[in-house]
Amino acid sequence: MKQVYLDNNATTRVDPLVLEAMTPHFLQDYGNASSIHEFGQQAREAVETARQAVADLIGCLPKEIVFTSGGTESDNTAIRGIAAGHSGKGRHLITTTIEHPAVLRTMEQLEEEGFQVTYLPVDRQGLIRLEDLHASVREDTILISIMHANNETGAIQDLRAVGRLAREKGILIHSDAVQSAGKIPVDVNDLGVDLLSLSAHKIHGPKGAGALYIRHGVEMNSLLLGGSHERGRRGGSLSSVREIGS
Repeated sequence: MKQVYLDNNATTRVDPLVLEAMTPHFLQDYGNASSIHEFGQQAREAVETARQAVADLIGCLPKEIVFTSGGTESDNTAIRGIAAGHSGKGRHLITTTIEHPAVLRTMEQLEEEGFQVTYLPVDRQGLIRLEDLHASVREDTILISIMHANNETGAIQDLRAVGRLAREKGILIHSDAVQSAGKIPVDVNDLGVDLLSLSAHKIHGPKGAGALYIRHGVEMNSLLLGGSHERGRRGGSLSSVREIGS
């Protein structure tokens, strides 16, 4: 019996053109992108070409893109980075009951560490009610994290309205856009988000490659400590899949 794959929301097949573009960076141009010698600078050029491509996809500046190992790391970095970096202002966060486990588990762990989290319910269409969000905002709210498109229902949240509220209240907003970027238009300035998570393997790139958009001027702690990679945002040498896969 012929099998038909119908699980592209979980992961996609790597596009042959992506694999072709990646291969030289495993076998030939394999230098460390942080090294100053020629091998390293060739790798650095590939990294920055990929960074520009990701920036073009979501309408931001290349310097606002941090490469990660995928959507889960991006979600964890955004939420924990803001929580740790802004705890002096407040310890309350808002999310929804339908988030990916990368968001929900992170929020639950923060609750164990003394933070307070409000989980917004959704209606029959899988959408949050803006009045619920308004009612949940507190003086000590430091972050709203709401996914753009849901991986199971396909519901697309009105991030523009959420972004307007967040700006009015001086609250940072993060969105998991793993299921929307590359499928529907995603422009961070139009949506009004401060942080946005991306993953390559959802759109025919390799597993192990992702990115986090961090709006210029947003202060946050790093999740992974090490060298001064990614402008000090994420320690660790960039892998070949991150250089080309995005």
